[in-house]
Order: sequence, then structure tokens, then C-alpha cells
Amino acid sequence: MMGCLSTLLLLSFLAFASFSGAEISSKVGICYGQLGNNLPIPTKSVDLINGLKANRVKIYDANPEILKAFKGTKLQLSVMVPNELINNISTNQDLADQWVKTNVVPFYPDTMIRYVLVGNEILSSPPNTTWFNLVPAIRKIRYAVKKFGLGKIKVGTPLAIDMLESSFPPSNGTFRSDISEKVMKPLLHFLNRTKSFFFIDVYPYFAWAAQPTVINLDYALLESKNITVTDPGSGLTYTNLLDQMIDAVYFAMKRVGYPDVRLFIAETGWPNAGNVDQIGANIYNAATYNRNVIKKFTAKPPVGTPAKPGVVVPTLLFALYNENEKPGPGTERHFGLLYPNGTNIYGIDLSGKTSLSEYEPLPRPRNNEPYKGKIWCVVGRKASVTEVSGALAYACGQGNRTCDEIRPGGKCYKPNSLVLHANYAFSSYWAQFKSAGGTCYFNGLAIPTKSDPSYGACKFPSVTL
Repeated sequence: MMGCLSTLLLLSFLAFASFSGAEISSKVGICYGQLGNNLPIPTKSVDLINGLKANRVKIYDANPEILKAFKGTKLQLSVMVPNELINNISTNQDLADQWVKTNVVPFYPDTMIRYVLVGNEILSSPPNTTWFNLVPAIRKIRYAVKKFGLGKIKVGTPLAIDMLESSFPPSNGTFRSDISEKVMKPLLHFLNRTKSFFFIDVYPYFAWAAQPTVINLDYALLESKNITVTDPGSGLTYTNLLDQMIDAVYFAMKRVGYPDVRLFIAETGWPNAGNVDQIGANIYNAATYNRNVIKKFTAKPPVGTPAKPGVVVPTLLFALYNENEKPGPGTERHFGLLYPNGTNIYGIDLSGKTSLSEYEPLPRPRNNEPYKGKIWCVVGRKASVTEVSGALAYACGQGNRTCDEIRPGGKCYKPNSLVLHANYAFSSYWAQFKSAGGTCYFNGLAIPTKSDPSYGACKFPSVTL
């Protein structure tokens, strides 16, 4: 997931293909991430997933305790080969065999493993050899799956929308030039030959949040009643941003000669909270988006998209829980349907059988307009003292007199408190370096705030939005 920020390549998308996906379940599933130190045990998580009426689940590894917990359930499972193994597996069939033998064979078929995903959003990372080893690794995992008689398991890899370099209008959907020939063509050839899926992570939230004055919020939430966008190249008319993004991938596939590979949305969702400078991340929007996604993809007969009407697109919502150890901005830790204690953040039914009128009213959104004013960067709750000390040293080591006022004799030196000094250093660093890409993050130790931490003669630098 996270890896979707390059959806700044934003806005639109289309294609042509003709696959009748009648045999594919149209039910919506869930992504079960584990980057939290306060999450329920796997058996409890399985109960909660069943309570959400999911029919498929994706995990981001092959954790044996989780695989055991799914034993005997009717939940279809996707497991994942870690990114760091791709290079070695790409040149070593024995290693691929061993991975499948260890992580899949002992659990199958009692645990309904249906997909093995090789890596996660590999093409969103900086250029490296892993890009070009991805498809060879996928082939070797597929060979191992067949070797052990697991031919029903499909093999693929989930990619973020930043694999596109052109996306508007949708009919201009084009893969990035650095991967089109050497990665995307061989990948799609493999998926087509093995009748697997092209797994994509699609987040209208990031596209909308990057240009909230250009893209209508209701259009991004699949809530629009009278807003349409017509693609001048194809003549197709769109009523929501998600369809545009999906169809752009279809058109990119068509452009390289593979229009009929089936799509599988491996992640989509909307954050239920975020930092003060993150627009539109709230419970109302998250519930609205996810409920509308469920309604769209569980419709019978299938709705499809303007470029592929009537085609089933299997879909997974991200994520099961709010995960407090996910890196990045605040939204990354707030995509869950559930709080870590297992309670619902808002009412939701992945089967699509609950009508909107049956849900409790949602809290009114308060951040759908960009925040305008000053913000500061301070130490977050529960931050490790040792780590804060290291981050303070880093912020003060960047020069530009960032920490002059917290040195002996400075206006902010007293009280001589680690947290107060770090608050000043983080705010000063962010104020000075934000325009050059500096962030208020510091490996998860810092958070933005609207509350001015200044005191007495000590005035903290701020960022103005």
C-alpha cells in the first residue's frame, strides 16, 4: 500500500479487453497487515475477518501462525514472497522450491492458499536490479508451485499505479518507459500464459489529495451523482476516479499487446485519519469510499468499468487494522476497518448485503478543505528516549543554525529537557528544509501539530500551509 503516492501520475485511465469473469467471485476481501505492536492474535483476527464477511484475505508474508489460523476456513488466501528474496530466487530454482515447500506445501489445501504474490510494489522503489529480476523470480516460483502439484495456485505480483507514466486522459494510459519493455511486457506475457491476474494497488485518495481543487471529492469517493468526465480519445464517460484509474491500466496493457489479462485490485482504501496537513483523511470519507467500492464490486450482474463493462474485478480493501508501526505520514497508520482492539471504526459489511440505511450515522468530516495556518513538528507520544536523542542530533547536524536557540545561552535552552529541545529542533528543521523535501517524520518519532509549542521568550519556527 503505501507505495501509492506516485498516483500523482494521477488521474485517469482506460483500456479494452474482453474476458467474461463469471467464474471469479465478485466478493470483496481484506488485506491483513501486521505492522502493529498491539494487534490481536491470528485466531482472533480470523474471527474478526469472518465477522466482516470477507471471502478472501491477503497477508504480506507467509507467517505460519497465520496460515494455521486460517486452516479449515473458507477464506481464500494470498501469501507473499518477501522483496528481499527476489534477487536470489530469480537465479536459483532450488531456493524457489524450498520457499514453496516450506511456506505453502505444509498448509495446503487445509488453508485455502489461492495466490502466491512475489514481492510487493517492487517497481515503486528506486531503480535497482530487483526490477529486472522480478519476472524471472515469478517464473521460478510458478515452476515450484507446479512441481509440488499446486497448479490451482496463481502466481503474480502487486504493483502500484506509479508503474504508469501517462494517465490522463484515460486512453493515454502508458507504462513507464524504464519498465515497459523489460518488465511489463514479460510480466503480462507470463500472466496471460498462466491465466493469472495482474494485481494492482489503486488509491484514488492520493490522486485526489494531490489536487483537491482539481478533482471533485465526491468523484473520488464514488459518490458523484452528476459529475462526469469524458475521455476525448475513447469517447468513454466516467462517473468516478477509480474507474478512470483502472481503465488507464487496461489501456496501458493494450498498448503493449496484452489487453485481456484479468485485473485483480490487490489494495484500495481511504484513510480514516492522518496528520493535520493531510486533507480528507477522516472516518466519513473512509466509510463512504469503502462502502461504495463494496457496492460497485459486489453488484450483480457485474458492473465492470467503462472500458470493460460487465467484467468481474476481484478486490481487496486495505486494511484490516490501523497499524501503529507503519512508516510514513499519519495516513499510513489509519487505513484500517478496525481498531487494534477489534472494534469497528465504522460499520462495514464486505459482502455488500447491508444497506446504507442500516449503518449508524457517520461523524461529520472536518478536514475536507486544506488546513490553512501554522503548524509545528513535535515529538509523538510513546517515542523512545534513545531514538529521540538520535533524531535530535540528526536535525541539529544539518547546519543552517537549526538548533542555535537550544544551545546553552539560547532562548530555548531552558528548561534543559530532551523532549522540549527535540520539539524545537524538529520544528526548526521542518521549517527550514520542507521546501527541499524535509518532512516531519523522523522515523515515526515526530508528528505535525496545530498547537504552538512556544513558551515565554522561546518562539518555535513553524511551517505555514
